[in-house]
Amino acid sequence: MTIADSTQSLRRQSLRQASIPRAGVAVLIAGSIGLAFVLFAVTPLQGDADFVVVAALLSVVILVAASWTVEGRRRAIDRFATSATMLALILTLLPLGFVLGYVIKRGAKDFNINFLTHSLAGIGPLDAGGGVYHAIIGTFEQVLIASFISVPLGLMVAIFITEYSRSSLATAVRFLVDVMTGIPSIVAGLFVLSFWILALNQPYTGFAAAMALAILELPIIVRTSEEMIRLVPAALREAAYALGVPKWKTILRVVLPTATTGITTGVMLAMARVIGETAPVFLVAGNNFFINNDPLHGQQASLATFIFINARASSDLQVDRAWAAALTLILIVAVLYVSARLLTRRNALARR
Repeated sequence: MTIADSTQSLRRQSLRQASIPRAGVAVLIAGSIGLAFVLFAVTPLQGDADFVVVAALLSVVILVAASWTVEGRRRAIDRFATSATMLALILTLLPLGFVLGYVIKRGAKDFNINFLTHSLAGIGPLDAGGGVYHAIIGTFEQVLIASFISVPLGLMVAIFITEYSRSSLATAVRFLVDVMTGIPSIVAGLFVLSFWILALNQPYTGFAAAMALAILELPIIVRTSEEMIRLVPAALREAAYALGVPKWKTILRVVLPTATTGITTGVMLAMARVIGETAPVFLVAGNNFFINNDPLHGQQASLATFIFINARASSDLQVDRAWAAALTLILIVAVLYVSARLLTRRNALARR
């Protein structure tokens, strides 16, 4: 063993010895939390969110200071970067956690099987009971009709952009899709209101709300489908062309099946995006306290409009129903997002 090897071995040994164990890190974090308790006891500081922020900041400062003293400058900088990243993650998730916790706390009281299977038919503002069944039906029907409208159109536009057009027209269509992605949802409702209801003299229905939601879904589906189609390897297309398969059949039999999982994920994310829209649905579908299974006739409620109307009421019973409906909507959106993530993970595993 040379002198250089011996020196490097001793340096590695000293670095291993001069490190804070995991138990020491836990003790430092616990001490930081205790110090935060003391600060909140002797100062005007108060509030759960403030306590979490102060405790996290103290943990970072104390841990970095201890690391600088024991482990040296390089390890202290590394711990600072890691701790700052974790702190940013905590501060980002903190508002979301408080919102979810508060909705669960307020909505769990009335969230039960009767609430999910009954409507507000015959239920007055001061009457207990009632449920959100009619709003769930309206939400699912409106979102499904919107998807039936937007998914074929979105796929055709995405195929045109990626497979057929290489001119300025594709650039113009892509720019228009990007602009549509950023339009406020109320604009889509106003368009359907002015064109479908006022100009064509059509009634307020769930189908009108579905058209407004389809306008909001369309750009999302186009962009996600375009990206998924672009990810299909060109070698698959060339192999199909070499076998004499026409281009349209290559797209239907090779390209789209390969990108199916990603496209399906984008569709589900688009559905989750529009399922909570209130303004366009309220403008063109109105509201209904009774069960309306026909989206083509009569006004139809949705979960978003149910929450909006009951949250503005003066009765505590109606406000409680709004919180329970909000919890229902969050659970539905969570199921859609989890399903999308599972499909994405399945696609990643299939590629391996």
